[in-house]
Amino acid sequence: MSFAAHDVRADGGIRQIELHRERVVLRRAVRGMRMAVNVRVSDFLGVALRDIKESQMLVLRHRDPSLSVTLCVSTDPEEIAEAWQMWSELFSLPQLQDERREPAARRRRRNAIRFRRPRFLMRRRIGALLNAANNFRGEREIIARN
Repeated sequence: MSFAAHDVRADGGIRQIELHRERVVLRRAVRGMRMAVNVRVSDFLGVALRDIKESQMLVLRHRDPSLSVTLCVSTDPEEIAEAWQMWSELFSLPQLQDERREPAARRRRRNAIRFRRPRFLMRRRIGALLNAANNFRGEREIIARN
């Protein structure tokens, strides 16, 4: 199934959406660069029901709001209930009540280099004590000369 949908960031404000049982393909052009984004259906959170003024909307909801896909908009509660059940069974995804929330802030990694270096290198001492084994004080050196 293929249809056009509104997209604020795309050129012309339209993106093409292709729905398959295993994947969703989003095609759009941004500043003249055409792109196609393939998203597995299993990556979506579920089929969400959103209330809009007098009508309701079904959305294939993704963690990234820009990848969410509107499936159906209707004012008839029975039609929405049937469509909600059908899309949920078709994609094998749960039915969700959509609470409008702000997306979570991106988490900062505590120490990006920690997993790149071996643990014993993290525990090494630095400074003057590093060469302590090579210092000979108060001893006479024996030098062999030819």
